[in-house]
Amino acid sequence: MVTYNADGEPNNPGTSRLAYIGQPLYDSGRSLAQKLLQSNFTGGEVVCFIATPGSLNIQPRSDGARDVLKESGANHTFTQIATGTDLPNELNAIEAYLQGHPNAKGLLAVDGGSTDALGKTVAKLKLKDKRVIAGGFDLQPGTLESVKGGSLDYTIDQQPYLQGFLPVVQLYLYKLSGGLMAPCDTNTSLSFVTKGNVNQFADVKTRFEGSDPAQKLVERTGPIPRK
Repeated sequence: MVTYNADGEPNNPGTSRLAYIGQPLYDSGRSLAQKLLQSNFTGGEVVCFIATPGSLNIQPRSDGARDVLKESGANHTFTQIATGTDLPNELNAIEAYLQGHPNAKGLLAVDGGSTDALGKTVAKLKLKDKRVIAGGFDLQPGTLESVKGGSLDYTIDQQPYLQGFLPVVQLYLYKLSGGLMAPCDTNTSLSFVTKGNVNQFADVKTRFEGSDPAQKLVERTGPIPRK
């Protein structure tokens, strides 16, 4: 067995799996907050929206973001808010919180649905006029539109295609070799999608980002650096 996308607490997968394929979850949450600190965040309330607190694939991201802010010395408070997994409820939860906390300055989301809803809410409430900084995870069409429109400053691409493809390849080679080629932990890397490069994701139809079923060569206008 291999795991992908979720692998339990940092350094304690708690399973008999052979390998984990995906982003290091805690580290990706740290990157989310580091990007916030690099985006002229000067302090204030930071809110982290999460669909299901305690979930093995998203809670470590929130923990990583919290720890980076704590270590940074920035004058801030960190609040984690549950949003649920249904988009209408996520929209309602995020809007209700932000209306009740108008001074929140850093807005983070650690799952795809919450990020999509956060971008829509920031636009609806015109929170960019208050110079909030907002970022999250994944590349839902609504999220990409929010990045293009400026209501989200950034989102993280975690390469879901590789997270599906590589486990199959590794298990195939493991079986083909009679166990000689054992699956290995694989970091599918991290890159930030911002207004400067979002068109490469939003305007190109490709199976590698789930927007086209056809396998074909995709032309890019420039490199996409990954961590």
